[in-house]
Amino acid sequence: MPRRPVAENLFVGEGDETRLIGGRDLSTGEIVFPLPAGHDRRRFEAIQLPPEGRLWAFTVQRFRPKPPFNGDGDEASFAPYAVGYVELPGEIAVEARIAVVDPSCLVLGQRMKVTTQVLRHEPGGDQVVTYAFRPIEELVDTP
Repeated sequence: MPRRPVAENLFVGEGDETRLIGGRDLSTGEIVFPLPAGHDRRRFEAIQLPPEGRLWAFTVQRFRPKPPFNGDGDEASFAPYAVGYVELPGEIAVEARIAVVDPSCLVLGQRMKVTTQVLRHEPGGDQVVTYAFRPIEELVDTP
C-alpha cells in the first residue's frame, strides 16, 4: 500500500529512522519547527532535529477534532489519542501525537523518540503518514 507524508518538508524517513525537518534562522540562529515555507523560507537553513527528547506536557484528545481535522473515521469510530509537547535537547519543544495504546503509561520527563504513524487512508487506499513520538522506556529515571 503506497504511503505519503501528510506535508512536504516536515520529516524524512519512517519509523525509528524518522527525522523532523526544522529551520535555523540564518541571522539569529533560532530553531523553528516546521521549516517555514513561502517568502520566509529563504531566511532559514533546513536542519534535521534531534530524534530523541523528553515529554514536557501531554493530554488526551477524547473527541474527534473539528475541521480541518483530516484523520480517518467519523464520530462513532473515533479513538482517543495522546498528544503532547516533546522537548528536543537544546533545540525546541515540538507538538505531536504520542504513539501509545494506553496514555496512562505516560510520565512527564519520559524519554521519547520520533517515529511515524498513519493519519488517514485515501479513497484509493494510500496511507497518509504523519510524525509522532513514542516512549523509549516505561518509566522515567528518578534523580
